[in-house]
Parts: sequence; C-alpha cells; structure tokens
Amino acid sequence: MAETTSGTLLDRMVADFQVSAADLPLVSRTLGEEGGAGVESEVEVLRWVAKEYAVPFNPLDDIRPEKELLGLFPARILLKEELLPISRENGHVDVATSRLFSTSGLDGLKAVTGLRLQPVLAPREAIQRELKKWLGVGADTLGTLGEESTFQVVEDENDENTNLDEAAEDASIIRFVNQILRDAIELRASDIHLEPFENELRIRYRIDGVLQEVPVPAQIKRFQPAIVSRVKILSHLNIAEKRLPQDGRIKIRLDDSEVDIRVSVIPMLHGEAVVLRLLRQNATLRGMGQLGMDARDLASFQRVLALPHGIILVTGPTGSGKTSTLYTALNAINDAVRKIITIEDPIEYQLRGINQIQVSEKSGLTFARGLRAILRHDPDVLLIGEIRDRETAQIAVQASLTGHLVLSTLHTNDAPGALTRLVDMGVEPYLVASSLEAVLAQRLVRVLCSECRAVDTSSTAQALKVQLGFSAETVLYRAVGCRECRNTGYHGRRGIFEWMNSTQAIRRLMLKNASSGEIREAARRGGVRMLAEDGWRLVREGITTPEEVLRVTKDQAAEDAADAAAEIVVASTVTAS
Repeated sequence: MAETTSGTLLDRMVADFQVSAADLPLVSRTLGEEGGAGVESEVEVLRWVAKEYAVPFNPLDDIRPEKELLGLFPARILLKEELLPISRENGHVDVATSRLFSTSGLDGLKAVTGLRLQPVLAPREAIQRELKKWLGVGADTLGTLGEESTFQVVEDENDENTNLDEAAEDASIIRFVNQILRDAIELRASDIHLEPFENELRIRYRIDGVLQEVPVPAQIKRFQPAIVSRVKILSHLNIAEKRLPQDGRIKIRLDDSEVDIRVSVIPMLHGEAVVLRLLRQNATLRGMGQLGMDARDLASFQRVLALPHGIILVTGPTGSGKTSTLYTALNAINDAVRKIITIEDPIEYQLRGINQIQVSEKSGLTFARGLRAILRHDPDVLLIGEIRDRETAQIAVQASLTGHLVLSTLHTNDAPGALTRLVDMGVEPYLVASSLEAVLAQRLVRVLCSECRAVDTSSTAQALKVQLGFSAETVLYRAVGCRECRNTGYHGRRGIFEWMNSTQAIRRLMLKNASSGEIREAARRGGVRMLAEDGWRLVREGITTPEEVLRVTKDQAAEDAADAAAEIVVASTVTAS
C-alpha cells in the first residue's frame, strides 16, 4: 500500500465519507481482504461506501447526459460543488458526486431547481473530466458573467458605446482567458485558435499536429469582443484597431515553467480571429540518440556536425520539428572551445552557453542585418532560424565559405528541393555546390496510444504488408481511441527523416543546375531513404499507422508501394463506411 496515496485517501474518508477515525483500520482491513492490497484507490473507497450505504456507484466511463437536463442546473454550482447530473428517470435526477455526506451542494441544487435528486457515487477526477467535457471550458466563469447586470457587451456597430477596456479587465473575462491558456498548456497544445462565426465562437487546440475542437458554453459568443480585447491587452496590441492584422506576444509562467505565446489577430467576416502559438521556453532537450533517427543517418548527422565549415539545412513545413532538431544538434556540440551564436524569430529554447539573438523587424534587426553583425563576433557555429530571402541565403553561404559551420531551416517538401530552392533565391549554383554539406528533411507522425492500440488483423492490413514488402511476422496496429488520448488513438509524436549528404554526384548535378527530380534520383541511387520509407520503418516497429505516414508524406522513394497503400487504405475506409 503506497503510503502517500493511502494517507490521502484515508484523510478523505474521514472528511468526505464521514468515516470515524476509529473505524479506519477496519475499513482498510476490509478493503484489503476484498481487493487484496488495502486502500489503493479512490474507486475502491467509493465502491465500499456505496455498498455500505446502498447507494449506486458509476465510474462515468461512458455517459452522455442530455443537454436539456444539464441546462436545468446552474453551471456555477455544478462546477463549484463537483456535481454532475447524469440522467432523469422515475421522477428524479441521478446526480454524480464523490462526497456522499457533504449535502450542501445537493441541497442548493434542490432549492434552485425544485427537482428530486438522487446521489450516485463517482470518482472525483471522472466528475471533473466530464464536467469540462459537457459544460465546456470556463462554464462557471461565463455563468457568473451572465449574472452580472452591470456588464454588457454590445454589437460591433455601436463601438462608440462600448468600453472594451473595462470589459476586457472584468475578473470573469480574465479568468476565462486564463483557463483557456492553462487548459491548452496542460493538453500539450501547440496552438490555440479562436475563430468567430455568425452564431458561435469556436475554440480549437492543435494537439500532436491535429486540430481538436474544445467544448465551450453556447453563450460564449456574447463575450467574443471582450475575450479578443483581453488577449490584445495581454499581448500589448492596439485594442481600438479592428480593421488591420496585428501581431504580439505574451510571456506567462505556469507551475515553474515559462511559456512564450505568439499572438496573431486578423479581422474576419464575423469579428476578429486570434491564433496563439505556445512555445515552451524551458522544455527539456533530448540527446541526439533520442531524435529517433536511423543509426546510419544519425552517424552521418554527427559526422557533419564535427566539420569546421559548411551549411547543414533542415527542411519541412511549419510545425514539423525542424527547430527542435537543430537545437538538439547545437546542444550536442556546445562546449568550451566553440563559440555558438543564433539569430532566431522567435527564440524557442534558451540554451546555456549559447549566444542567442531575437530578430526584431520593428527595430530594424532583420536576419540579414543581424548576420552581418554576428560575423564580427568571431563565431565558430551559426544558427539562422530560417533562410527567408536572397540576402540571408547569400550571407549564410559566404559565412560557410569563410570558415563557419552554419545551421538553418528552409521550407521545402523534401531534401533535394532545398538545393533548387537556394538557386531560386539567387544563390549561384557553384556556391551551393561548394558550401552545402547535407540536407535533412523531416516530418512528425503521431504515435499510437499505448493504452488502446490494437493489432490490425484485417485483410486490408495483410494486403498492405504484402504491398510494402513486410514479412508475414510483422504486426500492424490500428488506432482505437480512449480517455488517455482524448479518443484520437494517438499520444505524442515521432520524427521521420530523409538525410541527404552532398556527394560528388550530387555536387556535379548542382553545378549543372539540375532539377530537384534529377537530384532526387541520384540521391536514391546513392542509398538515400526518402521520408515515407522511414515512415514505413516506424509502421514496421508498431510505433505508428500507415494512415499517419500517408497523411504527412509524399512518397518519392517507393511511389508504387505508397500509391497502392493509399488505395488499400481508402478502399477499406469506403468499405467500412
């Protein structure tokens, strides 16, 4: 019996379940005889209390309370007292509670609604989870706000009569915005989307690269202007400007961790839309061996990081983990004999021993201007957050040719495309050929949830194994969905990689200004494994699913196999539907 766990539960048995302190040894012994381990969980205690006092017990694993039923009760009381109406039958309403003998909450609901209430015991954590799910984030806050007659949000057409400064500083609006930020951070979201429509304000979080809608109270639309204004105040934007896009930032501290939030506000048809990007400042960096790269590609990466000069590029779309990979590489070569300087927008990680510069377009500190200044600081290694234009590309090439190791990112679909992209920016092909050492393209695929993944024994999976050349013993898994993964079937992400060294054959093609297709074919002949091929490696290892690989890649390495796999997956989806 875990001492801390049991101690907490025994305290709760006295406080919430009205168990006499003298009876605790008997209760613990009884539970031990029935469950074999003593007081191990709240569920065991609640089951015992339910049995002793002939009260129903419900773990709340699969409930769907009616919206009309929930609408009969004030959300503020439900959330404060941790009570959840489950169902209505035989003239009474079953209400889930974890505190059977604390009757003040139930008495309050009876007084407000006049309904007959029947308590049902349920775990506190499950009640809190289902309240947030069915009432929406911030339901108690907005319920309080709706009761305040002195506070009113009027239509946008009457801007002259609206004091949004006061509205946005209202304690309830402040609490609601704080709840949204805290909820997103706890759920590992990378972005928060506030999207206005005619009759609703939709809130979505991007979790593991996929947008997921957040349940919010229906009346949230009334407070849309005040919520947007509160975000503007936090990010030091012009609260009166509603016709032009604005960008700002917020820095918050939550549980000893700092989060930098990039804010973008854009006017839409039905109001201003807001996107907040969450950047965790002190996130723990993994080692090179934990990137998830194949052993051969990892060895190549470590080799080029030891070179005295040259350019290493990491390519991929926004949110594909490029910056995290570069920071991991910098962390691996960060020592007392190298001077490392970075110029970024924004600075996503703070690394000890590395000089980091924040780009500021407003003050005139651009990538190009900062780079020219950096070269006078005698660096050994440079990290450029992103090569965006011709001037930055040319300075990066010149820096590599004058004895600096340069790491940067580029937005291209694959590794061969990075070479032609630099030429398109205006860099001479011979300079690209002489300076570029390697290109790493990457994507992030979602990892199967370990709690609910299931072996896929369907005929589709068997056909897919044959098509992709997997052995008969290979086990394929499918996503199922459970409480732990928010019913997505996935939890967390892993990288898939495409590593391309600048071999002599590829340099000759660069000098001829060859197309990315020709460079790709030469790379494949040289043994480069393309993105989707690396993805199939994770499928073979049971880490992800074929659907995930097909979602994030365009398979140049095994086009026939990928096309066939896509056809099989699509066909199975159509058949299932």
